[in-house]
Amino acid sequence: MTNRNIFLLLFMAASLLACTQQQPSTPKPRGYFRIDFPKKAYQTFNSDCPFTFEYPVYAVMAKDNDRNAQPCWNNLNFPQFNGVLHLTYHGVFSREAYDKMTEAARFLAMKHTVRANAIDQKLINYPERKVYGIYYAIEGNTASSVQFFLTDSAKHYFRGALYFNERPQYDSIQPVVKFIKKDIDRLIETFKWKN
Repeated sequence: MTNRNIFLLLFMAASLLACTQQQPSTPKPRGYFRIDFPKKAYQTFNSDCPFTFEYPVYAVMAKDNDRNAQPCWNNLNFPQFNGVLHLTYHGVFSREAYDKMTEAARFLAMKHTVRANAIDQKLINYPERKVYGIYYAIEGNTASSVQFFLTDSAKHYFRGALYFNERPQYDSIQPVVKFIKKDIDRLIETFKWKN
């Protein structure tokens, strides 16, 4: 065989291989890591503070170490999810102070309207325990997903705000928010004033 015949044979083989039809490649959808949720189990928070409630055993209660923190300010940390539920307490000494705190809670929740898809408000009403308040469920790429306050409308005011130590991406943290919301609901349902 001559060089010319070999070249012609290689050219025809390459042409045939180049003409074969391949499946067009399709982009893969974006995926997220699988999250293994712990089994729901609760323990009672009981301290010198004038309230008690149940919180999950997989969360860690810690005193708030902020320099402006007051007694009975705590952080309920969810280390597995890189989240924290900030819990603050104030004694109410006047109607003006009470109105100011409830307006501040509303303002802090509504501050997220710039990025929120929706903010749902739900009244909290347990008259047998004198526990009243408002629950704010915030959807969208916001810094906080849940905020609430509880009061007896006379001398106690308790507030909670859930934050994650991540850049907000609601579609990726939504399963975690849904899971923790059940824990927050349990906290509210079991919340009692000591006096």
